[in-house]
Amino acid sequence: MARQLRPVGPDFIATAPVRLVFDRQISAAPEAVFRALAEDVPGWAEWFTAVKLARPLHGGARREVRLTGGTRFLETVLTTEEPEVYAYRVDVTNAPGARALAEEWRLVPAGTGTRVRWTFAADGPVAFRFGLTLARAGLGRAFRDAVTSLDRRLASR
Repeated sequence: MARQLRPVGPDFIATAPVRLVFDRQISAAPEAVFRALAEDVPGWAEWFTAVKLARPLHGGARREVRLTGGTRFLETVLTTEEPEVYAYRVDVTNAPGARALAEEWRLVPAGTGTRVRWTFAADGPVAFRFGLTLARAGLGRAFRDAVTSLDRRLASR
């Protein structure tokens, strides 16, 4: 059953009760990484294995994302500061427990490549927040695998 989450703004990413932050340096330039994140939304399914489908809605202001396993999200893009920041919040999901979710991808030049930092910000009941902290290692692994795959994909273009 889909549930409406609390609408949050970009400030939630810094103040959320649960903030999981991961980073990794890749060889692709920030501009190429930003385009893959913000402009090639359907391409997410090619490099982020957890993503089964991603598509932009309303001219890119919103997104529909489906994960393997059946979790669905309807999202609103919060920030697009090319080539540095891409952030969005989840408005509707069938994932249990969440009250508010937002994610930020921050891109910092690092030599000829990019330092990619992903912040997963969330709020929910105590059990939900505790579960996310237990899931930290798995989310970190998914992030590292996805960003490595994205880097390979961008290098082959």
